[in-house]
Amino acid sequence: EVANRDDAVDPGTMRGDIRFEHVDFWYEDEKPILSDFNLHVKPGETIALVGPTGGGKTTIVNLLCRFYEPRQGRVFIGDRDYTDLSLHAIQSRIGIVLQTPHLFSGTIRENIRYGHLEASDDEVEQAARLAGAHDFITRFDKGYAEEVGEGGNSLSVGQKQLISLARAVLARPEIFVMDEATSSVDTLTEALIQRGMETLMKGRTSFVIAHRLSTIKRANRILVIEDGRIAEIGTHADLLRERGKYYQLYTKQFRHQMSEAFDPFSAEETAPIAAD
Repeated sequence: EVANRDDAVDPGTMRGDIRFEHVDFWYEDEKPILSDFNLHVKPGETIALVGPTGGGKTTIVNLLCRFYEPRQGRVFIGDRDYTDLSLHAIQSRIGIVLQTPHLFSGTIRENIRYGHLEASDDEVEQAARLAGAHDFITRFDKGYAEEVGEGGNSLSVGQKQLISLARAVLARPEIFVMDEATSSVDTLTEALIQRGMETLMKGRTSFVIAHRLSTIKRANRILVIEDGRIAEIGTHADLLRERGKYYQLYTKQFRHQMSEAFDPFSAEETAPIAAD
């Protein structure tokens, strides 16, 4: 169980400069998931994580969010080992959007405001506009006062993600983490989700477990994660030119999908985000 150290501090701000140094990780009674994992991410950089199920993508994100800590090795945020920082300092500065976002029983406004409890109604609406959620919200009879039910069961998967994006926009995180939904959404909703992601990623260090080619192509760097290691790293164009693992994954799926709105890699489960 992850716990604060007695002398843990809140640094005030975090630059979004992130380093994984010689990180090993395994879940209880399981084989190693990450082995000697090393990565340096610069402030404002967008990283797309792709690869087969079980390769370690969600584990990287779980460690970044400090849902777990390395068994060996260290993670730095800025120039500080993140175990020196309080859990609240880290997790309150990371905006997280999952494949199946958690919404609670209440109104749409209350669910968005969860990202910043002191926010005004105007700030909630502005966040929804930036995330691309405002138009669908206002189609409900009660608008932002619409009740969504436990888990948001009255909403579609795409609508849940848009509300979750609005919540993250409102929170103004310094780091953004997203596990893209693999469920089918209509073309318009997908375009809105993409636009909301762009809003959140702009100027922020971002990690995206990517299932859509449009997201992958926009990343500063793509990491192909396989067997707990970085099998390949580079831009979309660079990796295609190398004709390696990324090229094989891309062409295998592209022949079947022939679309820019497909899942080029297998889905990955999520829970803290879930174990690989």
